[in-house]
Amino acid sequence: MTQDLLPVTRIPRTGLPPHAVVVGDPARAASVAALLDGAEEVSYHREYRVFSGSWKGVPVTVASHGVGGPGAILLFQELADAGVRVVLRFGTAGSMRPGIADGDLVVAEAAVRDDGVTQQLLPPEYPAVAAPEAVLALQRAARAAGAPHHRGIVWTRAAFQPGLLPLFSYSGAGLAAIEMELSALLVTASLRGLVAGGVLVIDGASADELVEEDGTSVYDPHREVVAAGVERGAVVSLEALRLLAEGNEL
Repeated sequence: MTQDLLPVTRIPRTGLPPHAVVVGDPARAASVAALLDGAEEVSYHREYRVFSGSWKGVPVTVASHGVGGPGAILLFQELADAGVRVVLRFGTAGSMRPGIADGDLVVAEAAVRDDGVTQQLLPPEYPAVAAPEAVLALQRAARAAGAPHHRGIVWTRAAFQPGLLPLFSYSGAGLAAIEMELSALLVTASLRGLVAGGVLVIDGASADELVEEDGTSVYDPHREVVAAGVERGAVVSLEALRLLAEGNEL
C-alpha cells in the first residue's frame, strides 16, 4: 500500500513527531538531526528534507524549507496538516542593532511581514508574533547554554540584496535582525493554532550594508564565529523544544 504523502513536500500525512525545528538549508537539517537519538530521514523532495528522532527523550521533527517565505510557507502549512503542533525556526540573520555581534543569537518576539507571501493571505495589519512560551523557552535554553543572545523584533524581507528600486529601511526602528522566512511561520502558526517562535544566528550586518559601492558583495557567512553560533543555536533550538514539550519553559 502506498504511503499517504502530502503533495508539495512529500512528507507523510501522519506519524511525524509533533515538535519540530525548521531550518533553511537541507544540509543544516542533516546536521541538526545528527544531534538526535535514533535519527532517520523521513523524506527529501525539492528543498524539503525531513528527519525524525528524539532529543533527551522527546520525539522531534527536523525539516528544511529552503530560502524565502513563499516556498517556506508550503512546508509550514504541510507540517500543520501532518499534525505538527510546535515549530521553532532556527536560521541565520543579519544584525540591525548595535551590540548584536556575529555568532550571537536573536530570539524573535515578532516579525515585520515583508516576506512576499503573507500579504496575499491577510491584510497587512495582521501581526506576526511569536508564542510567548516559545520566546521564554528559547531564552531559557540560550541562558543554560551560555550562548550570547538578545530578544527583539526581526524584519522578514523577501529581497536579499538591493536592486534598482529603493527599499524602505527600518534602520532606527529598534529591530534586532533581518532574515527571510520567520514572519511566514508566525502568521501560519496563528492561523493554524500552532505554537511557534524563532532563534537566529547573526552571520553579518544586514545585506544592504554588505555591498560595496560597485555592487560587489562582501557578505561571508562561512566563518568560524558563525559556525560556532550555529552549533550553539542548534542545541538551543532542540532544548527549547524539550522545555515546551515538558511544559518547563518558564
